[in-house]
Amino acid sequence: MAQAKVVSLAKFTTAVQSAVKAAAAKHPKFKLEVNAVALGYLIQGFPVPEPIAATVSLTETRAFADDVAAHLGGGAEAAAFSIGSTVQGSVFSHGGHLILGFPVPPEVLFER
Repeated sequence: MAQAKVVSLAKFTTAVQSAVKAAAAKHPKFKLEVNAVALGYLIQGFPVPEPIAATVSLTETRAFADDVAAHLGGGAEAAAFSIGSTVQGSVFSHGGHLILGFPVPPEVLFER
């Protein structure tokens, strides 16, 4: 098993914000601002506001999540966040909540 890396939550959030902004340029339906990052067991990502989630298809949602993940995986921070360059986007939808992101690398611990 790989040794755990400690990652700054503030730097990670900034990187996610940048990735979302870059992906939104390709996907105009996703005009959203990321103020928080969801750190779950299966997915790390960001919530999509309900008015946006109601207007996009699953195909569009997957494409947007893949573009965000690709931007994160191709960024300078990718190694620090243990995100591989081939990471794929993930979509979590349950009970009206939609979270987009990528699978959780098992060797990452976050700190403030």
